[in-house]
Amino acid sequence: MVTADLARGRCRDGVPPCHGRFAEATASFQDAVLDGLVAGLSGHLAAVVLSRGSKGWVAPKRLDGPQRLAGPEASAAVSSLATVPAMPSPGDPYLRFDDELAAAGAGMSLSFRAALHPDRDAIRSEHGDRSFAELNGHCNQLVRALRAHGLTAGDAVAIVSHNRPEFAELQFACLRAGFRLTPVNWHGTPDEVAYVVEDCEARALVVDACLRDAAARSLERAGDRLVVRLAVGGALPGFEPYATALAGRAAHDIDEPQLGDVMLYTSGTTGRPKGVRRPPPNPETAGLGLRAMTAVFGYRADEGDVSLATGPLYHSGPLNICMQWPISSGVPVVLMDRWSAEGMLERIEQHRITHTFCVPTMFHRLLSLPEAVRNRYDVSTLRFIIHGAAPTPVADKRRIIEWFGPIVTEIFAATEGPGTFVSSEEWLKRPGTVGRPNPDDVRIVGDDGTLMPVGEPGTLYLRSAPGSRFEYFRAPKKTREAFDGDFFTVGDVGYLDDEGYLFLTGRSAELILIGGTNVYPAEIDDVLLLHPDVQDAAAIGVPNDEWGEEVKAIVSLVDGVRPSQQRAEAILAFARDQLPSIKVPRSVEFVDELPRSEAGKLYRKRLRDRSVSG
Repeated sequence: MVTADLARGRCRDGVPPCHGRFAEATASFQDAVLDGLVAGLSGHLAAVVLSRGSKGWVAPKRLDGPQRLAGPEASAAVSSLATVPAMPSPGDPYLRFDDELAAAGAGMSLSFRAALHPDRDAIRSEHGDRSFAELNGHCNQLVRALRAHGLTAGDAVAIVSHNRPEFAELQFACLRAGFRLTPVNWHGTPDEVAYVVEDCEARALVVDACLRDAAARSLERAGDRLVVRLAVGGALPGFEPYATALAGRAAHDIDEPQLGDVMLYTSGTTGRPKGVRRPPPNPETAGLGLRAMTAVFGYRADEGDVSLATGPLYHSGPLNICMQWPISSGVPVVLMDRWSAEGMLERIEQHRITHTFCVPTMFHRLLSLPEAVRNRYDVSTLRFIIHGAAPTPVADKRRIIEWFGPIVTEIFAATEGPGTFVSSEEWLKRPGTVGRPNPDDVRIVGDDGTLMPVGEPGTLYLRSAPGSRFEYFRAPKKTREAFDGDFFTVGDVGYLDDEGYLFLTGRSAELILIGGTNVYPAEIDDVLLLHPDVQDAAAIGVPNDEWGEEVKAIVSLVDGVRPSQQRAEAILAFARDQLPSIKVPRSVEFVDELPRSEAGKLYRKRLRDRSVSG
């Protein structure tokens, strides 16, 4: 029997003290939860132990066996996991754990849930469904296939795939076999995909057959390092069919499970994507992090909760928030392969979705639907919409809250780590904020390295969580450049108001410098998006002989509206009514579509480079 001794505090209705329906938790969310979640925002909650302290949930720096963590009502102590004396068999396919904490420490949360509810749906998708038992069995078969080719704990595995059940199977296989998984952005060029496959040092690669060019280029670049090459959804030259690799292998739980992890890559909006590597997750604390997320998101596995994965699973939001955490909590997941606004509403009604994740582009396109379409679908089952990945225009978010209710929570974070949460209620009082970080964990720094006063923008630095300090994989120079002591930056620019709430104004790499004055393009973007003819927009800086730079607006129009000089003049006039003169665009360029990642992040540098060179 795998065990984990946990000295539990008093419970309310059978729920541990870290519980709270989200409405209860958000009142003091940053003080009560954020300190413990900073690592988890990038999928590494295993690095964090949560305990109730006088100011909230804190992560102790060390665990030397049972000890009091903090707080008058709650204490938690974790002992080392015991060895497993008996292996499962086809007759009894599951390892047996005392509770979900012990299971999570072994990377076996899925197995724990499958043993409880084998026939419950785990995955629903257009590429096939999986029950919890089927998903768990396939994970075990996949681990055995990878081990048969010589993979051991610590080895890297990459996947380049649409949202398919096999994606979940690989993730949970890596989680229990000690492998390091890297999901790759398949929207990149074949060379960009191959770069990540090679850079992450993958020994195994799983590729969706529809991504043939990326598969071929990855084989060329990675060479002999790839000892396992599996194709899903069809045949690929040089790849073994995924189903063939699993066929005939035992489906009962593997022996010697070991907690694995994920190494995500940055989106590469300002340069080459970078792998974000953290220390290996701690088996003794993984369950506490998962329990915290279950409490924060208010999962009710036995009351019909269902999560909707809207975006590609190579992004941390859909991967963790929409898939790993719900399934690990016993909640089914619906996978959307290609997102559409009406398709999302259809699935919410059809599957009675309770939880989902969105990016700002999705909000804007949902709001662009005709009112009759928006009203056609029953979305009343939704209890929790979390959004992030890029700044959301204030007007769009306000309308989304009016539509869906105060169930919209924003998360500000980077692949690198910590960030903030803000509930609908808090946000409506301070429109535009991304939350209130712990004042000891945030710095706003000016160009000269001094701390900026309240209300003045500067480069944002956040404290790296204890035990979760990242490094850029194989890039020590970039790692050093990102850190100042325990604080790191990814180049975000923002300011703190007089109550400590954080507001973002853009990224330092995107600043437009006009006559020595910094102009933040995100503010201009938000104004342009208010124009009724504008579907999407971006402000960029272009050369100006007198002022150094001037603002140019790149605009895509809503369906049915055609570009013209009159249209451009109308948009400029609209901007002049809303913005200070220095921020008003001097010209407009119309395009069919702006370059954005699937997470909604704008590739502003591409627009600027093209405009300047053209």
